[in-house]
Amino acid sequence: MEKLIITAAICGAEVTKEQNPAVPYTIEEMVREAKSAFDAGAAIIHVHVRWDDGTPTQDKERFRVIMDAIREACPGVILIPSTGGATGMTPEERLQPTELFPEMATLDCGTCNFGDDIFVNDMPTMRAFGKRMLENNIKPEYECFEIGHLDTILTMAKKGQVPGAPMQFNFVLGVPGCTPATPGHLDYLVKMIPAGSTWTATGIGRNAFTLAAAAIAMGGNVRVGFEDNLNLSRGVPAKSNGQLVEKVVRLARELGREIATPDEARAILSLNK
Repeated sequence: MEKLIITAAICGAEVTKEQNPAVPYTIEEMVREAKSAFDAGAAIIHVHVRWDDGTPTQDKERFRVIMDAIREACPGVILIPSTGGATGMTPEERLQPTELFPEMATLDCGTCNFGDDIFVNDMPTMRAFGKRMLENNIKPEYECFEIGHLDTILTMAKKGQVPGAPMQFNFVLGVPGCTPATPGHLDYLVKMIPAGSTWTATGIGRNAFTLAAAAIAMGGNVRVGFEDNLNLSRGVPAKSNGQLVEKVVRLARELGREIATPDEARAILSLNK
């Protein structure tokens, strides 16, 4: 099997310090959490940004400052800024980090229930996001929360509306109201992606490490972090994103997978082509 790429989603847009005091808001806190994950073995940092009071934002300059600071602290790291933002944001708001020309960014693959909210990604929005990434030479990480999202984005790729092969998928399973985080659902999704694609699994909440173990065994990649899960184990809050990454590294070693460096991850993800 190829080496395991670990992504750390260090803060998201929804989790708060009330839920876990280590959730980062400020620039210094973001750098601290990114470095803890990077030092533990994460090749990729998935970046949402907040204002210092914790309010989520897609402000381009906030992204610029935080991403530059993370790059300085974590030489060579791959950064994947979010174009998902937070529920209720406009597409124009959400697209701001693509103006910084990152090598990768997320592209959400359809509308879905998101707990009590609705995360809107209608077809015009997705076409606009695909057009921007084609124009700015950004490789999308295709975020699939539902099984139908995969079929939608594959159809768009065939039409040239979003970047095509080789494609990178992130199967985000276990969001309340979306596809449950089971090995069976993950197996189905993986079997449906085009040959030559790469994929990552993200389990939400209590599903984080059971889905991680399945992904490691299946030859895929893993995302963990405070955005998805705040606990190291049931009832035990993680003290850092680094602790969550360390647990994935331990699982990988038990299952015989080596950990990819950022340069190795770039080769696996075809970012150097």
